[in-house]
Amino acid sequence: MVLPLVKLGSLAFRTLSKPIAARLKHNAGIHPKFRGFIIGIAQANHRFTTNMQRRLYGRATDIHIRPLNEEKAIQAAADLLGELFVFSVAGAAIIYEVQRSARSEAKKEEARKQEMESMHLQKNTKGRTLDGDKEKGGTTSHGSAAHETEG
Repeated sequence: MVLPLVKLGSLAFRTLSKPIAARLKHNAGIHPKFRGFIIGIAQANHRFTTNMQRRLYGRATDIHIRPLNEEKAIQAAADLLGELFVFSVAGAAIIYEVQRSARSEAKKEEARKQEMESMHLQKNTKGRTLDGDKEKGGTTSHGSAAHETEG
């Protein structure tokens, strides 16, 4: 019962992260300091992706890459920021799910170990009880039959 609720909560959290990401994208272009910061990130990302594309197509990478204009840079950075947020939320949900599963598995393993120890203790206790009966001169099922036939 817990597993479906956790998965449903995780899905809801990821779904809610998309409007939050859209809000971040909207606010990213409004604040002047943040705007300057994300423009720099967008330009660096533009240079990186352009160089990667040029390498993939076998073209020269030692050329000057024309920077994006301010509006395109803001839009690219806002998109990148929104996708990073959604990706981070999804990644955190996956990490949480893996850790929860590992804890559950560890609890099951601990329960198995305790059950094995309990069975081992019961076996040893029964063995000692049988040994104690033999020492007292008690009879086992084979011994009692032997006494009855002799007598």
